[in-house]
This record gives sequence, C-alpha cells and structure tokens, in this order.
Amino acid sequence: MTEEFGVPNGNGNADGNGNADGNGNADGNGNGVVGGGGSGGERRQAESVRSPAGEVYDWYTRGMALLGHGDANAAVQLLAHAVAAEPASPSVREALGRAQFEAGQYDDALRTFAWIVDRHPTDDYAQFGLGMAARRTGDLRSAVEHLALAVAMRPDLAHYGVALRGARAALNRA
Repeated sequence: MTEEFGVPNGNGNADGNGNADGNGNADGNGNGVVGGGGSGGERRQAESVRSPAGEVYDWYTRGMALLGHGDANAAVQLLAHAVAAEPASPSVREALGRAQFEAGQYDDALRTFAWIVDRHPTDDYAQFGLGMAARRTGDLRSAVEHLALAVAMRPDLAHYGVALRGARAALNRA
C-alpha cells in the first residue's frame, strides 16, 4: 500500500522544524505533561500508565519509523497519543492518517484527513489522503473530487495523477 498512497508532503517533521510545538516540548513548558487535573505528581504517574515514554515529538518520530518499517498498527497507536497531546497539529494528524490508511483503517483515515482538509483546504497532501481513503471506503465521487483538487494543486506529483485516473476509471465502471 505504501507505493499506492505515496509519500508525505515533504517536511518529514511534526512542524517542519523537527519540533512538536516549536520548542521541542509536548506542552511548551518543557515537562511533556499532557492532560489536566490532579497534582503534578499524580498527573505524571497517571500519564505514564496511559502514554508511551517520551514526549509528542518522540511519539511522532517513533510512529513514523514504525510506519516506514511496515508496522502501521503500532504506528497508529503511537501517533494517536501524539494527536491526543497536540490535537491542533495538522502534521501529526497527517502522520496518523497515513498510518491509519496503511493499517487498513480507511474510515478512520478518512475522518483524520477530513479534519485537516476542513481546516486547511489548500493542503494538497490532505486532499490526496482524503481522496485515497474515500476510494477505499467506496465513496468514488468524493475520491475523484479530492484527488482532482490534489492534482490541481500539485500537478508535478505523478502519483496524484495516477490515483486520480484510477478513481475516475473505478467511478466510470460503477
């Protein structure tokens, strides 16, 4: 599936600079604590039970490494933690969407990419991901629409055009 889905939009990092929040911290204060309520010690202890070791950027990079090595289901787990900690990050959500797609979780990938497209309609890779996920869920009209937008934004990316032609052909056969 990796060849079909394509490659990330080129930045390869959570924010394009290698940081989860611009400071390299999960919460911008250097402590990596996620969530609210309770004392600091109680919160850290509770989070260590629910969250993997490290901070958001660690989860992101480990998730991307797992995805690169073909372990999409494990990548989904780590990247879901990253999204929970940084819900406004389109780059972290993009990584989660890729992992969900590669893991065969097409409905989840569709929702993840739709979230990005809703907030960043000019994100060509999110349009591409949404189109690919829509095709896998059987929504060929939506697939063609989003893939066509991706191609219009980035006609230089051949795999966008290949995906669009495939979706159009499937729609014509339906």
